[in-house]
Amino acid sequence: MPNFIHLLQEYGVLIVFAIVLIEQIGLPIPAYPVLIVAGALSVDGDFSWPAVLAVAVCACMLSDGFWFRMGRMYGKRILKLLCRISLSPDYCVSQTEDSFTRWGPRMLIVSKFIPGFNTIAAPLSGAMGVHSRTFVGYSMLGAILWAGTGIAIGAFFHASIDTVLTALSTMGSTALAVLLILLALFIGYKYLERKRFRQSVQIDRVTIDEIKQLLEQGAAPVLVDARSVTAQLLEPAVPGALLFNGGQPAPELIAVDRDRHVIVYCSCPNDVTAAQVAKELKQHGFTLARPLHGGLDAWNAAFGVRPVVDEHAATA
Repeated sequence: MPNFIHLLQEYGVLIVFAIVLIEQIGLPIPAYPVLIVAGALSVDGDFSWPAVLAVAVCACMLSDGFWFRMGRMYGKRILKLLCRISLSPDYCVSQTEDSFTRWGPRMLIVSKFIPGFNTIAAPLSGAMGVHSRTFVGYSMLGAILWAGTGIAIGAFFHASIDTVLTALSTMGSTALAVLLILLALFIGYKYLERKRFRQSVQIDRVTIDEIKQLLEQGAAPVLVDARSVTAQLLEPAVPGALLFNGGQPAPELIAVDRDRHVIVYCSCPNDVTAAQVAKELKQHGFTLARPLHGGLDAWNAAFGVRPVVDEHAATA
């Protein structure tokens, strides 16, 4: 801890800039405590809080600008990559897409306060075609709010923070061990949370080969698109697929014979949304409803954009 304070005092805002940039790029290095400590040190004149705010905002904008550009260039591919390395990949895409559908680019104002959501918000904005000026405006406002709040917390509680830092400095390696234990507990909690969630959506998947067998037997299945509105804007639905709108079956789906094979697809990790929707459809009497293993990507790889069945036949 004394070494950390010494680094802050020696290199000043450069340390703040580097740590904020690393965290905003997506690496699991907490930058907010650094902003709080810098805010506390600014009260005693060791730092200039406007300088700390300026470099923190600059680091945020560099990171956001990079991810915005990646989203614009690579679309959903970069979103899937980021969600695969997230601690909560099952929630990552769906939660962010839902937020974008509800708030649009305004979500950038608060995205930095939400772990995981921050990393995906900028590339999603790029993928959705948000205008560059709109993105910069909301992103900068969010960065100022996020960094300014951290600095203000440090300044307000500077006396208490000094006490905590002093206590940590006397603990030496014990403090590091405590922090590592807390980090391990957090990762363990996220793992168990994810395991429980995946167990809750445990259901038999249907494979592309099984679908081909159904088609050969003349049992054309009904396709259901379980993706969010934002995801459908990023990539069109399979022609003839019915939509599962806002957690409720579409009227066309309600009219389908309950004995038909119903294939539900999404574009999320582990087919989570499709599994949830398939379970709900079973509760509505669709006993042969199953999620598609591999989702929309698996379908497109096997069939392209070709529909399995005519739109009108789906309601026959």
